[in-house]
Amino acid sequence: MDIKNVTVAGGGVLGSQIAFQSAYCGFNVTVWLRSEGSVGRAKPKFERLRTIYLNTLEAMKTNPQAYCRGLAPSPDMSAEEIDQLKARADAALNNITFTLSYEDAARDCDLVIEAIAENPEEKIAFYTELAKHLPEKTIIATNSSTMLPSAFAQYTGRPEKYLALHFANEIWHNNTAEVMGHPETSKEGFDEVVTFAQAISMIPLELHKEQPGYILNSLLVPFLSAAEALLATGVADCETIDKTWMLATGAPLGPFRILDIVGLTTAYNIGIMDPRSKDPGTVQGKVAALLKGYIDEGKTGVNAGEGFYKY
Repeated sequence: MDIKNVTVAGGGVLGSQIAFQSAYCGFNVTVWLRSEGSVGRAKPKFERLRTIYLNTLEAMKTNPQAYCRGLAPSPDMSAEEIDQLKARADAALNNITFTLSYEDAARDCDLVIEAIAENPEEKIAFYTELAKHLPEKTIIATNSSTMLPSAFAQYTGRPEKYLALHFANEIWHNNTAEVMGHPETSKEGFDEVVTFAQAISMIPLELHKEQPGYILNSLLVPFLSAAEALLATGVADCETIDKTWMLATGAPLGPFRILDIVGLTTAYNIGIMDPRSKDPGTVQGKVAALLKGYIDEGKTGVNAGEGFYKY
């Protein structure tokens, strides 16, 4: 594998996780952000991730249930081996550079992982400018939750080296990486990204064709949307909806706990892609208004300390 230098565009919920996990696994990581304000909002997420990694690894010494596949190759590790992993986690931020510059983000970059907002115009603007600065060797992958890479390939300047690499939330524990090309993606580029996913302790899940939402979100988004509709139309409160799902299925989390982890801004950006969300009289419009109300109050999920629940 030729990938050594990785740029992650975006420092949100998943962008920060992808960057930290890549640094933890030994890659040189640059995080591109739009503004100094974005840098200020992102850095506490990275500190929080370092704390999570250190605490989880420490817990693995005495609690087999604490084992996370993305952090260690085996649950059967000695305390000394775990301490070595803790040292890696503690030093991971030293492998991360923050920048507002396209030039710095592109310089000698082997792989760009785009994890900016689910907004087509913002993605097109990012790719169009980035293409002016990237070396020829660079592969670009999008972590878009729902959009197809073929919709953006022409703007990257290298459609054959462009594809999707989609992560589940809490990637140190839920270590899946869905790899999805588009009709022009080269096999070499696809295989290189699969190898990279393995190198950052993910389990690559290879898709054979483009699918909005990949596998995971093709299953998850309708489930979360149904829960949002139940709340927005007054059928039940979020605690009761979560309790119903957990008691009836044995699931450890209900949909609103999951939404808090995903982040309400991401859920809102996905929802407003539906034209019906613009009509306040529709279920989709009521869901959009519900999410917007939480976001306007700063209740965007776990990273904010409050979403549908307090943390």
